[in-house]
Amino acid sequence: MSSVMLVAAVMVSLAFGVLVAYGFCYGMFQVFRIHSQAVAVKAARERALGRSGVLAER
Repeated sequence: MSSVMLVAAVMVSLAFGVLVAYGFCYGMFQVFRIHSQAVAVKAARERALGRSGVLAER
């Protein structure tokens, strides 16, 4: 009976770890999406104002 409990505890621990990793990855992808949208808006504003872009300024 104790080996069944041990196996169940290991499986629950693994499932919890997978869910935590998934949540972390999902959150980071949301951060990257927000960042890429902000960069796209900034580039569109610069194009609308007639500026040549970030790379030409360097």
